[in-house]
Amino acid sequence: MTTFQTSKDIAASPAAVFAAFADPQRLARWWGPDGFRNSFDFCDFRPGGAWQFTMHGPDGANYPNESVFFAIEANRRVVIDHVCQPLFRLTVDLEPSASGTLVHWTQVFEDAAVAAAVAHIVEPANAQNLARLAAEVAAQ
Repeated sequence: MTTFQTSKDIAASPAAVFAAFADPQRLARWWGPDGFRNSFDFCDFRPGGAWQFTMHGPDGANYPNESVFFAIEANRRVVIDHVCQPLFRLTVDLEPSASGTLVHWTQVFEDAAVAAAVAHIVEPANAQNLARLAAEVAAQ
């Protein structure tokens, strides 16, 4: 298994949810699991744009990250390639729903062994990430 899927219905329009991705200051506030904060070196939010940042864990550890925005469709989809270990593609689809936006978060790891090794971290972290996104959108 290399794919992890998480979904959350957020009480806001797809445009409002997308805006939390498109603004690097907002993205830095909510990105990552509970207890993490971020320092962005750069975040070029456009197809092919690079995104380099450090996630600071609640235990004080630093986790450097490098990604590329592979594809962006305003108010519909963001596809991010994580280009440092562990290698994965994250696809975030925004689907209008009766209560706002259904966010589908699909993370596909390049290596099945790596995916198996991090599953216990990824599954709860992805749900926490979506909860933080919902809180960020609600705060606006």
